[in-house]
Amino acid sequence: MSTLTWRSGAGTGGGRASRLRLELRAVHALVHRDLLRLACQRSHTALMILHPVLYLFILGGGLATLIPQSSLGVGYQTYLFPGMLMMTVQTPAIMVGIRLITDRQSGYLRELLMAPVRRSTLLLGCCAGGSLTAAVQGAVLLGLAGVVGLPYDPVLLVLLLAGMLLASFTITALALALAVTLRRAETFHTLLGVVMMPLLFLSGGFFPLASLPGWARALSDVNPLAYAVDLLRRTIALRVPDQTATAGIEWAGHQPPLYLEAGVLLVTGALALSWAAHRFNRPE
Repeated sequence: MSTLTWRSGAGTGGGRASRLRLELRAVHALVHRDLLRLACQRSHTALMILHPVLYLFILGGGLATLIPQSSLGVGYQTYLFPGMLMMTVQTPAIMVGIRLITDRQSGYLRELLMAPVRRSTLLLGCCAGGSLTAAVQGAVLLGLAGVVGLPYDPVLLVLLLAGMLLASFTITALALALAVTLRRAETFHTLLGVVMMPLLFLSGGFFPLASLPGWARALSDVNPLAYAVDLLRRTIALRVPDQTATAGIEWAGHQPPLYLEAGVLLVTGALALSWAAHRFNRPE
């Protein structure tokens, strides 16, 4: 960020263009920083990916013999796969919020704020970098699609990757919205332990939402992870004719169109990022 410099434009139009280039350079620098971190911390990245892989093969393999395929429409490992994709992108997306707090404690954030760009631009760069790295890690798990009985259909893989990118943006924005209100990483970790696991179990990633009691089903209807998992699962059913998607999110007894579920995720992420930017604009 120290390489960012002011550039004067010739006139108002040139000044605005120069300002926009400066803001985009700041976003690019933050995204590049996150990609470099991902490339350098290979063992840490491998461990984060290993977690959902173990769930997929140990939990999925064990329960596949107990849960009949007729109750889910697919084998249990195939049913579990969208939930594991979500688990893969969830952890690196949440780490963005933790890094924001640790950067504030270490003083790095204060140096970052000296860059001649808007604070909201810096937050957008953090969100973009976190979303992209989370989607990259999720793309690695897509390599196991054939193991769980899914075809390596290029269109299907692209659609799943797009769904993961959208989900990672929403989760990253929510993590940043929480991080800007906190000052201690320990508090952030505690809240995650209390909130994230229930959200994951209420997402439909492990078992159908229809099997939940009424009060839990109501919580699932406002759970962003539930919309993300349902979006991925219905995308698979859309491209694989012999795969059927169990009932997930329902509005008034009917499943909403896929584009509405994607819209819910996009609007949720945009609102969370806007609120986080509003709080982040306050002086430290």
